Amino acid sequence: MHPSRRNFLQSLGVGVASLGASQSAVAETVSAPKLPKAAADDQVLFVGDDIAVASTQYGKVRGFVLRGINQFLGIPYGADTSGKNRFMPPQKPEPWTDVRPALWWGNSAPQIMEKRYANPYASFVDHWNYDDVSEDCLKLNVWTPALDSQKRPVVVWLHGGGFTNGNGIEQDGYHGENIARKGNLVFCSLNHRLGPLGYTDLKAAGGPDAKSLAASGNVGNLDMVAALEWVRNNIANFGGDPNNVTIIGQSGGGAKVTTLMNMPSAKGLFHKAVALSGTSLAGSNKAYAEKLGQQVMQEAGLQAGEIDKLQQIPWRQYIDIANRAAEKMADEAKRMNIQRGGYSPVGDGTYLSDKPFFGSASDFSADIPLLICTTFHEQNPDRTDASLESISLDGVKEKIKPRFGDRSGEIVDAYARNFPKARPIELWALIVSNRKNAVAAADAKASQQKAPVYVAWFGWQPPLFDNRMRAFHCDDICFWFYNTDLMLTHTGGGKRPRALSEKMAGSFINFARTGNPNGGGLPNWKPYTPQNGETMVLDDTCALVNDPDREARKSLA
Repeated sequence: MHPSRRNFLQSLGVGVASLGASQSAVAETVSAPKLPKAAADDQVLFVGDDIAVASTQYGKVRGFVLRGINQFLGIPYGADTSGKNRFMPPQKPEPWTDVRPALWWGNSAPQIMEKRYANPYASFVDHWNYDDVSEDCLKLNVWTPALDSQKRPVVVWLHGGGFTNGNGIEQDGYHGENIARKGNLVFCSLNHRLGPLGYTDLKAAGGPDAKSLAASGNVGNLDMVAALEWVRNNIANFGGDPNNVTIIGQSGGGAKVTTLMNMPSAKGLFHKAVALSGTSLAGSNKAYAEKLGQQVMQEAGLQAGEIDKLQQIPWRQYIDIANRAAEKMADEAKRMNIQRGGYSPVGDGTYLSDKPFFGSASDFSADIPLLICTTFHEQNPDRTDASLESISLDGVKEKIKPRFGDRSGEIVDAYARNFPKARPIELWALIVSNRKNAVAAADAKASQQKAPVYVAWFGWQPPLFDNRMRAFHCDDICFWFYNTDLMLTHTGGGKRPRALSEKMAGSFINFARTGNPNGGGLPNWKPYTPQNGETMVLDDTCALVNDPDREARKSLA
């Protein structure tokens, strides 16, 4: 059988006998509105004065209806963050009296856009969607089957790109139309402040105004809280249930999920959580973040307290200043044993916990079910380099030395024992994936013993780039959102990826509805326990297995 069509875990010599193949139907099924079947040439897009008009607390918005799904794009949930609002918690948008058009995406948050499309391979695969970039970026999008009072489950998507790049519609696979239709749910995505404009901690540099800057290291996350507050206050007008909200994010968005689960101001704003290919178990070091903020002021040529001048620097110039400051803090970060410096949510003990995440059963998020998924080959090294297909084990040991040093040989040998049929290039891709961090997050959440944790490992490989893409970082998103025929450069399209997406999307819908993924098409999915490491392997053939890479993973400790 072609390598891309077999179960990858079996191909590596690891048994995948299911722990239970029964389909447990636990979710109450709510049918989507019946839509008339259109003839081949019938109209599918509707927009007009009285079409897709909804009320918000700030004024009415007008969207459009596409293939039966109401879509609203670029709705303000916060005010412009430039000028005096820079580094400050999000402010409410100004109300409007006319019906506001919600027909186009909101601006992306400020970020470096130069050479964004310089790599033709990356641009082809992800074909990123970017438009205007500005500090007036606190906008969200809504997809809903109907503007009624049915109270559908609500899904809120938090985009990837670390805490530095990205936007809510960066890839076509982020779109909510298909999952809204399939699951009869309301899907939202949003933009928020990123990088130095979202996470520069200026308390120590604020002089007399230090108190007003108390939140400056976390305003990007507070934007997300403001968006969730908007959902709580407005989503019923879009056919959604504010008491049944699931947050889901991938990569940096997965870390956004776990940080929100440890922000007191987010309490009560969401009820289930999904982290894909990214988690965090602590905020950025407070002392480092404050020193970095002081370094930013020095790099800008300003004295402590001259925050008003910092607020007037053009955003692109400010990002350059802040990045130079981070570079000058690199040695300090090493001295403080900080692996990754720069700008991210700060564990200040007020806006974000300064303790290890999920450390107490009394945390507000202890009762929130969590689903975690990673892919087999997050950072697959040879998509565009065919020569690496024939690399030797010794070659892999050399390649990973910059990251793992003298332990490289031990690590490669451990993975080779765990996966006896894996080729060296496959071992390399497995080693540099981030499942270790996902398991650590699952262990921490499970220790609270108050809500289930479900763990998945995505191994499906697209038949693209001569089968060298493997199960790469971002590939699973379109499967969860029923977008495999939309994100063709991740799947190739057709019935094979669609068959897995049916099961994954169905299970995600059930999780969003009830907190339990069972009944959606996958085998019986038991909650994760640290003892057994129950993991749902997602491939052409899916199976629940017990911690399939445990022995290999031990070598990374």
